[in-house]
Amino acid sequence: MEISKKDWKLYQVKLAKWQENYIEHLNQEYITLLSDKEKIPSEKFWKLEKRIKKDRRHPGVIIDVQKSTAIWTITNLLKMQVISQDDLEGFSSDLIDTVNSF
Repeated sequence: MEISKKDWKLYQVKLAKWQENYIEHLNQEYITLLSDKEKIPSEKFWKLEKRIKKDRRHPGVIIDVQKSTAIWTITNLLKMQVISQDDLEGFSSDLIDTVNSF
């Protein structure tokens, strides 16, 4: 299925918000990691560096935005719990049905 023009425009708007929300979630996890009183500063630093390296490749952080892959991207974001079904509000029922079928 090809994404409709209306869904494509909504996707472009929502994707930025979804990514910001996910990055905010990551930032809170990083704060928790850095606040660990049980670990020495260098251990926290290197653990954070490793974590950021891993997280920066996550679709919640960086995505190649293309109309042809939008449905797959939405499906993956749902699977990875970056977004929920509620985040699909406003999209056409065709898009929602297609995403849910995957």
